[in-house]
Amino acid sequence: MTTIVHNLITGRLEALLVRALMEYDPTRMACQRPGVELGVGGNHCPEPDVSVIDADYAPGQQFTSRCYLLAEIVSDSDDQTVPGTGERWIEVKRRLYRGHAPCEAVLALQEDRIDVIVDVKTSIGWQSERLTAPDQLIILPRFGLRCSVADLYRNTPLMPRRGTGSKP
Repeated sequence: MTTIVHNLITGRLEALLVRALMEYDPTRMACQRPGVELGVGGNHCPEPDVSVIDADYAPGQQFTSRCYLLAEIVSDSDDQTVPGTGERWIEVKRRLYRGHAPCEAVLALQEDRIDVIVDVKTSIGWQSERLTAPDQLIILPRFGLRCSVADLYRNTPLMPRRGTGSKP
């Protein structure tokens, strides 16, 4: 079961991407939890929390083989170690997502602290940036996205509304 914070961050990221893509590239759209065929063998079809996919899809379609942005809101299970590897699940997911040929960006957003890792594919390979302050900007020109880290975490226990406190 996901947390309220997880759901809020997921919804905000999707909404920001939907708005940006409508203006910047209407051939793409953002959606929550599509199955992604990564082509890594077996039946491994992860469901990232938010993805940018082609806007042209079939009725009843559950899986896609082309994702341009893949985002994970990191939960407790993502911080656990993958048996036999020594790697955390989130690192395995980031590696798999960056290995997906159409993918241009990967986001990993912590739900228990303000911490966003932005991986962007460039002409010389993948570049990563960690953002830990609310006023830092997430700028993804290929998606028309420009927002602050605060835009994703606002009104969560990490950045509560004024006049309210965090409740257990």
